[in-house]
Amino acid sequence: MPIYEYECRKCEKVTEEWQSMSEEPLTTCPDCNGELKKLISSSSFQLKGGGWYADGYSTTQPAPECTPKCDSKAAAPAPSCKKEASCPCAS
Repeated sequence: MPIYEYECRKCEKVTEEWQSMSEEPLTTCPDCNGELKKLISSSSFQLKGGGWYADGYSTTQPAPECTPKCDSKAAAPAPSCKKEASCPCAS
């Protein structure tokens, strides 16, 4: 459930409220009964450093696959092969 922030136009107090997205926004300040306005806050979700995003989704080019027509009698995998263990070239 998201946390919404509201600021009172009368007393300027900021209030945080856990609300379902289907609930109506708050309109009245719980302290002074003034009118509330919904604030737009920055998200606390950040992708920093390495990890699944940087490793798997940071490039726009797809990872090269194993060459399908490689020689299965070769001693080493093809240079472009990324699936060395499962590639028929590796046997």
